[in-house]
Formats: sequence, structure tokens, C-alpha cells
Amino acid sequence: MSDDRSDQARDDFAYFSGEYAQALQALKAIEDQSSTLLLLGGSDDLRTFIDQFIEMASRVRAAAEDKNEANFVEWFDELIRKAETLRGEIVRQ
Repeated sequence: MSDDRSDQARDDFAYFSGEYAQALQALKAIEDQSSTLLLLGGSDDLRTFIDQFIEMASRVRAAAEDKNEANFVEWFDELIRKAETLRGEIVRQ
């Protein structure tokens, strides 16, 4: 029984680690391209990308919470806050 739990814990960690790495990379890409999109008049596109990111990150964050993965919940909260801050800056421009 403990082996099953250990396997599940490893699987969960691998899943959330992969999701976090992808989310981190996606947010960095959004941040890196945001000024270019704004200069080209793509603020609506940028908002859409950010909204999609927040939706995805929130979904994975909720799954991490369900699995009692507190570190991943905290890390996804941080990514979501950064994305929301970026979205707020677009509205002001």
C-alpha cells in the first residue's frame, strides 16, 4: 500500500513539476512579447493570451490544492498574481 502512495506522490510531483515549468515558460513568453504586441496595437490579443494563461494556471492550481500540494499551490498563485498584474498594466495604457 505504501508503494502505491509513493508511486502516486511521485506521479503527482512529476505532473505538477511539468505543468509549472510550462506555465513559467508561457508567462515569460507573454512578458517578453507584451511590449511588441502593444506597439503593434495587439492589446486585445495580449489580454486574451493573459486570460488564457490565468485560466490554465488556475485550473492546475486547483488540482494541486485537491492533491494537497501546498508548494505548487503557492507557486501557481505567484504566477497568477504576476499575470494579473501584467493584465492590469495593459488596461492602464
